[in-house]
Amino acid sequence: MVLFYFRKKSISKKNDIHWLLYIVLFRYNVFREYRMRSLQDTKFSILELAPIRDDKTIEFSLRHALELAQHAEKLGYDRFWLAEHHNMDGIASSATAVLLGFIAAHTQRIRLGSGGIMLPNHAPLVVAEQFGTLATLYPDRIELGLGRAPGTDQVTMRALRRGHQETEDQFPRDVVEILQYFKTPQVGQKIIATPGQNTHVPVWLLGSSLFSAQLAAKLGLPYSFASHFAPRMLGQAIELYRENFEPSEYLDKPYVSMGVPVVVANTDEEAQFLATSAYQRVLGLIRGESLKLKPPVTSMQGLWNTAEQLSVENFYTMAQIGSVETVRSGLQKLLDTYEVDEFIFTCDVYDTAKRLDSFTQLMQVKSGN
Repeated sequence: MVLFYFRKKSISKKNDIHWLLYIVLFRYNVFREYRMRSLQDTKFSILELAPIRDDKTIEFSLRHALELAQHAEKLGYDRFWLAEHHNMDGIASSATAVLLGFIAAHTQRIRLGSGGIMLPNHAPLVVAEQFGTLATLYPDRIELGLGRAPGTDQVTMRALRRGHQETEDQFPRDVVEILQYFKTPQVGQKIIATPGQNTHVPVWLLGSSLFSAQLAAKLGLPYSFASHFAPRMLGQAIELYRENFEPSEYLDKPYVSMGVPVVVANTDEEAQFLATSAYQRVLGLIRGESLKLKPPVTSMQGLWNTAEQLSVENFYTMAQIGSVETVRSGLQKLLDTYEVDEFIFTCDVYDTAKRLDSFTQLMQVKSGN
């Protein structure tokens, strides 16, 4: 484009040269920011569902979630989020705010948040009070990720919010309501979150479609795409978010994270073996069976049919499974393709020691060692 300009237009003024240099430098800086990012400069975070093993108790899963958070803090992960799911026998993170409080009390620095609170299940005021309480007790560490899906089936959703009828435009209104609760109350404001007011809890929007991407852009909020289980619209959603982003009191430019399932081990073969626990779990989801983590198997052949295998592979399209070198190469390709600011990782490994080690080796992926 610049060469064409030189050929077609003679430069008669010094200002023209200055302007051209400005354009070149501007494009160079944009190129460097969005095209030359390294894993070392990219934030690594963890999304925890408190998976329940088929041979362990729920208490074991909850205490292991704390163990993982403490491990993540020592390793230097940026944030540790908990998901919200209900009526699922293999997931223990249903009372997200309660579990966050337990983990916050036994960690020191790592940022803690929801990934996310499924807003159709909750009254906005209650969410603001819960996270306002956490932010008051653990200042500068708590953040709130909000999702639009119920995180469960319709019957369970009705049990969570009896008598509440969700409308299509309710979610944006609920988000704005929560944002206001975290601010300084306005004159004449009749409902005030206490705790909550003046805590300015950072709010993220989560999603796996274009709706939340567009809303996050409109409100100037950070956006996290759930590509760890629904990757199909990732590229389109990120593009929509960035193109329509409006600077706000929360962010001056877009900020995007993407979910990535990961298993890192000493060899590719070991990682693929460990990952079969995750494959079996998704297979259970497809069949409507138990979601409890099962031991890894040497082969999935005979456990799934061709259609089920394809569904599981589609679920894990973004998964990075292998040795440090293999995962580093895969994550760099994702970074080059989607130019995200942050990766947030899930890891369904049966053996808790190997799960912790997977996150240890994942930080070696980041550091380049």
